[in-house]
Amino acid sequence: MIVKSKLGVFRRDKRGSTAVEFALVAPIFFGLIFSIVEAGWFFFVNSAVEQANATASRLIRTGQAQNSTDIDGNVIYSSDVFFNEICRVVDTFGDCDEQLTVDISRFGNFAALASDLSTPQCRDANDTTIQGAQFTRADFGDQSEIIRVRVCFLYRPINPFIGFTLPKDSNGFRAMTALSIFRNEPFES
Repeated sequence: MIVKSKLGVFRRDKRGSTAVEFALVAPIFFGLIFSIVEAGWFFFVNSAVEQANATASRLIRTGQAQNSTDIDGNVIYSSDVFFNEICRVVDTFGDCDEQLTVDISRFGNFAALASDLSTPQCRDANDTTIQGAQFTRADFGDQSEIIRVRVCFLYRPINPFIGFTLPKDSNGFRAMTALSIFRNEPFES
């Protein structure tokens, strides 16, 4: 009889039910919140890489990269300066020397561009072919030439468990790529 009455009191006691409900719902709620934050951060980084590519590509398109010299005739826009122009934007998200690769190629016509099916080469910690180099190729071209600028930035996600379908390298980085194809404007040689 005493056991029955204590069991009845335990069933009617509602203290702690809120904590149990929270413990059941909280992981799903926080997982959803972190997924939304990660998706927003992913698109923010992607937008920054695209904008850095567009801004730096304008230097080539308008001839500033090809024709920039100081009073003594020294070239101002070398490939290092161009790399730094992109790095100025994306360095917030990681080390440019280890995570950023730029590929600038010149093409004589659009048929040659269309026949080049190579994928952008991204820097990899295990890859010795690019390590220490910022560019896989850097050819700013001349006026009225077709130029392709490909930027690859290796981005480390905030939460590596979210976004299983996105490709990652062996170090957990995801490649953010940006592409610009344009014809150089006529500019003074």
